Amino acid sequence: MPISIQQISYIHPDKEVLFSDLNFAISKGQKLGLVGNNGCGKSTLMQIIAGQLSPSSGVIVRPDDLYYIPQHFGQYDSLTIAQALQIDSKRQALHAILAGDASTENFTLLDDDWNIEERSIAALDSWGIGHPLSYPLHLLSGGEKTRVFLAGMNIHTPSVILMDEPTNHLDSSGRQRLYDWVEKWRSTLLAVSHDRTLLNLLPEICELEKHQITYYGGNYEFYKEQKALMQEALQQRIDEKEKALRAARKVARETAERRDKQNVRGEKANIKKGIPRIVLNALQGKSEKSTSKLNGVHQEKAEKLTDERNQLRGSLSPTAALKTDFNSSSLHNGKTLVTAKNINFGYYPNQNDNDSQNENDNPSENNTFDSSNSSKLPAQLLWQAPISFQLKSGDRLRIEGTNGSGKTTLLKIITGQLEPQEGTLTRADFSYVYLNQEYSIIDDRNSILEQAYAFNSRNLPEHEIKIILNRYLFPASEWDKSCRKLSGGEKMRLAFCCLMISNNTPDMFILDEPTNNLDIQSIEIITNTIKKYTGTVIAISHDNYFIREIGVDQRIALS
Repeated sequence: MPISIQQISYIHPDKEVLFSDLNFAISKGQKLGLVGNNGCGKSTLMQIIAGQLSPSSGVIVRPDDLYYIPQHFGQYDSLTIAQALQIDSKRQALHAILAGDASTENFTLLDDDWNIEERSIAALDSWGIGHPLSYPLHLLSGGEKTRVFLAGMNIHTPSVILMDEPTNHLDSSGRQRLYDWVEKWRSTLLAVSHDRTLLNLLPEICELEKHQITYYGGNYEFYKEQKALMQEALQQRIDEKEKALRAARKVARETAERRDKQNVRGEKANIKKGIPRIVLNALQGKSEKSTSKLNGVHQEKAEKLTDERNQLRGSLSPTAALKTDFNSSSLHNGKTLVTAKNINFGYYPNQNDNDSQNENDNPSENNTFDSSNSSKLPAQLLWQAPISFQLKSGDRLRIEGTNGSGKTTLLKIITGQLEPQEGTLTRADFSYVYLNQEYSIIDDRNSILEQAYAFNSRNLPEHEIKIILNRYLFPASEWDKSCRKLSGGEKMRLAFCCLMISNNTPDMFILDEPTNNLDIQSIEIITNTIKKYTGTVIAISHDNYFIREIGVDQRIALS
């Protein structure tokens, strides 16, 4: 058995229990996706399985040739590509032997792997890395580092591979290459990912929770359907408990009212019969005791039903009740917003605004374009061929291209921050909200409550703002929390929360890699929100699943 996890627990140094008593086994040839909410411990569990972190308790059985691709690569920045791939000692031994040092140690290190350099260079080349093996890792981009470690799979041919968010820094071509590789791979694979396209290629999904790993015998779509059925069944049980609770309270109320009327009638009848006051008092005490006992029975039943309902609610996904419904855009569907005819753009020699360095810039921020240079010929046009398109209200447009192809520049042109230097562009008035992967609409200097108040342009009373915060899963205990400490998913929820507080539905959402730092649950929230939104959407995203789900109907490919 390639991997066996027995009673594994992990406790942070601050005594917080991340997970406890996990039992899990992966058989030879299994390909599994591991999902779970941000912070549940997926990356920690992967490090434990890889042998890079010790569990607080429990036993791990793993093969010696296990290969691990981490989510972050900062710890390797002092190494070369060869050192990071753990082939440097073989290379040194090979070079020493070729130089005449035929020591036993060198032959042992080389282990008959005479073509180690050729194989490694070929593997790197197949993943789009043309740098030499001696190249420093810290000079590579995040996507290039990921490709280096992916190339290691071809070099080492391990029996088990662990991947932690392997598509995070990959562009569309890199993701497609990984998808093709996963489909062909026949040995054991465990992948942590929020990439739903990748998860759909894996025949089995496991979900990590605090005290268990739940197995689902199908891909992500199967997992999603099963989770939805479980949530529906849970909600039905909650509804049944609430119905029973209402009925119990109604019976208790009606019984109490009926008993009160009986007591009043009985007291009047006894007075007419001339029963002495001392006897009447005794009868009244007996009646009150009986009523109290009956009330206690009904109250106990109601409390039991309340406890059962609350326990079920605790098992319900908190996002199940989260619904973001924006009002319709003020623009009528089909109104022409932007018309571009043969436009192009060029940067001047004295400008610092390099599009390849500003792919994540907010298009509403200041740029370095100098209109005083408009009479000068630009040093180089950005796009090989001029661009023509028309954008109407209600359209859903995807802008595609590699880093440096001018995606952010085109957004700035569409939103009026830059003017094209060739061709003509007409633009109507429209409002937009820009959401990037950092959700920079959120001011990290604010607390959650301060951020909400910053968007209270219609002067809602305090209690209404707090109701909306609770609706977006921000309870009172978190209102003083700094926005700087929020996860990507929390920032996304807070951004939508603020837009609901302002009640200012934009005519257009501009989405710049919005799913990059989100967990599965948060991705489903933003997907459903944008699907229901009736205005215009412009998206830059390598997440093809997200693009399909939100109904993109137009594309502009930049080169």
